[in-house]
Amino acid sequence: MSLALTLTPDAASAELREDWPHRAASRFLHAGGLRWHVQIMGEGPVVLLLHGTGASTHSWRALMPLLARRFTVIAPDLPGQGFSGEAAAEALSMEGMARAVGHLLQALHAEPRLLIGHSAGAAIGARMCLDGLVAPDLLVSINGALLPLGGWAGQVFSPLARLMVKLPGMPRLFAWRAADPVVVRRLLDATGSKLDEEGIELYARLFRRPEHVAGTLGMMAAWDLHALRRDLPKLKTPLLLVIGQQDQTIRPTEARRLARILPQARIHALPGLGHLAHEEAPESVLHAILEDHP
Repeated sequence: MSLALTLTPDAASAELREDWPHRAASRFLHAGGLRWHVQIMGEGPVVLLLHGTGASTHSWRALMPLLARRFTVIAPDLPGQGFSGEAAAEALSMEGMARAVGHLLQALHAEPRLLIGHSAGAAIGARMCLDGLVAPDLLVSINGALLPLGGWAGQVFSPLARLMVKLPGMPRLFAWRAADPVVVRRLLDATGSKLDEEGIELYARLFRRPEHVAGTLGMMAAWDLHALRRDLPKLKTPLLLVIGQQDQTIRPTEARRLARILPQARIHALPGLGHLAHEEAPESVLHAILEDHP
């Protein structure tokens, strides 16, 4: 199955530089009232990749072609992030993003057999499964943000984002600060992952775009994991929890909490890797996935 031929790049694609990872696989389309940037490659059963907060399709740059050897891989930029267009506040909540991705899949006539989400992308995937928007054979959570943040982080994360998103000029200020490579490197190092120079520069490019920063802050401000936590016991989809044992963003112990809530969940721990494990060691993540979905 190949979906790439059904889409035609529009004039807006000019904003995407030729050296962006897998630029040839990029397409722009409208679905559900939103303008999407999506990358599609490979043939076979459909795999949907959902990136985490503040990322884009670039975060799958190494894993995507590995999966494309046996699957049709669809990787969108979430609403307001990467090179997808601006989204209203209601489309930036977890439920809103789940519905939006559902509309995208309808426009592509795609039914994922495998759904892989990183961090917040895993939460969107779980929400889609719970709401009947997708019915994959397996949901893969890579360092998934599936439970409310505890302690200090949980008390200030969303309120601080809601404050920042209301401050005029905040996205441009953050984008200006991202011109300093030291700032970007520190942000990424805080995840517990060590990216190569290309990976750092790609995040820096995104962070220097005020539109991307505004979309990221809007998503953070709208995020509420408590409703998902209440509904998770209803999840029937088989769940694989791939965790980097050096993750400094989502504690690896969260996977054990999830396993107590969801008996069907399986844990695959990857030593020495952080929150961006799929970017650090894509082959190891692929091996973990294919063990459960041969």
